[in-house]
Amino acid sequence: MSVYEKIGGAAAVDAAVDIFYRKVLSDDRISQFFDTVDMDAQHAKQKAFLTMAFGGPNEYTGKDMREAHKHMNLTEEHFTAVAENLVGTLQELEVPQEYIDEIVAIALSVKDDVLNK
Repeated sequence: MSVYEKIGGAAAVDAAVDIFYRKVLSDDRISQFFDTVDMDAQHAKQKAFLTMAFGGPNEYTGKDMREAHKHMNLTEEHFTAVAENLVGTLQELEVPQEYIDEIVAIALSVKDDVLNK
């Protein structure tokens, strides 16, 4: 069973993305990256990406992680902030810790691409 199925499928991903961006936009470490972003489009893109990354139906048509983030000059601090907000979101949704651990492992698997290393 995929992480996508374990956490509750599309409804869970939708809820997670909404809470996640609420947290991100109030986080002074990273909110500036979204000042000029169309957040409705960003939500849709992120839902499609996380659905694919968690093993759900693949309808993601956006850029790969390296291409999407290469111009942003992201640092470890930025990546940590995003990861903390993701974990906080999953905890708020009462996702079991073992599934959170699986999701963190997925996030860490793309860390070098996000940080353009």
